[in-house]
Amino acid sequence: MLAPLYFMFDLIGQKDPPAITHPGFFYGFAGVGLAWQIAFLFIARDPVRFRPLMIPSMVEKFSYGITVVILVLQATMHASDLVFAGTDLLLGVLFVVAYLRTPARSA
Repeated sequence: MLAPLYFMFDLIGQKDPPAITHPGFFYGFAGVGLAWQIAFLFIARDPVRFRPLMIPSMVEKFSYGITVVILVLQATMHASDLVFAGTDLLLGVLFVVAYLRTPARSA
């Protein structure tokens, strides 16, 4: 999902003005987001081994979701952005459930 973000720099400014003025932040976000998507695949492949990575995964999911909810309530983001925030909040909850249900790695 984030790989296409690399090619949407100008489109985002056209569809949701104003244009992006700090491309370093934009591409930095896209790169970090893509790296986390890869980390999620590692976690899914071996949840017991990568159980500790579920904690920063929860932080990643909840930090974005909660931030968007607050920004929508402050009327600085569109309500339609709650779809993405809700998705991340749901995935954050699923990470909590997975963390609690995944056994700690045995010695």
